[in-house]
Amino acid sequence: MTRSYIPGILAMAIIVVASNVLVQFLYGNWLTWGAFTYPLAFLVTDIMNRVYGASAARRVVLVGFITGVVCSLIGTQIMIEGDGFVYPAVTVRIAIGSGIAFLVAQLLDVSIFGLLRDGAWWRAPLVSTLVGSTLDTAIFFSVAFSGALAWIHPATDVQWAGELVPLLGVGSVLPLWVSLAVADWAVKLSIALIALMPFRLIVVRMMSTQRAA
Repeated sequence: MTRSYIPGILAMAIIVVASNVLVQFLYGNWLTWGAFTYPLAFLVTDIMNRVYGASAARRVVLVGFITGVVCSLIGTQIMIEGDGFVYPAVTVRIAIGSGIAFLVAQLLDVSIFGLLRDGAWWRAPLVSTLVGSTLDTAIFFSVAFSGALAWIHPATDVQWAGELVPLLGVGSVLPLWVSLAVADWAVKLSIALIALMPFRLIVVRMMSTQRAA
């Protein structure tokens, strides 16, 4: 692994750790603060892919995956007391869903980026991030909260996530976790668009530095 990958590796590790911490804090009714930091992982992956290639991007993804697994394992051992109950900061289902969603979505992002890398500069990062983010949201929230997947870890109590409420407070009546997923997905898509500019600026700067070296 070359020394050039270190900034990308550090950035990915910081984003994953920060997201695991910030996901514990609510922003409004449907989001956590982690929803705003986690999508930046796709930005790091795409920058590494554009500058150093798919192999480097996959290495950075692997580091992010390992970091996330470690954070989740630590979280399952931290007990929180509230409302007369004691429960883990991270449930087993959340840990499993987070790990699977991150790895599958990020690797898909790398593959789609590779297929589109020769087109317009914005197409590969935008499409790969949109598809990867959508899959990430679908996998994570289904594995972590869907009642249909309770067999993954029957001891994890997710009844609260199955409470029937109007979608985002105004739409059709659906399980609460669906509203959480839709809100999370909307944030990811918004950040995917916003991230195009820093992607362009950072890539140009890094590639100019490479040529000058």
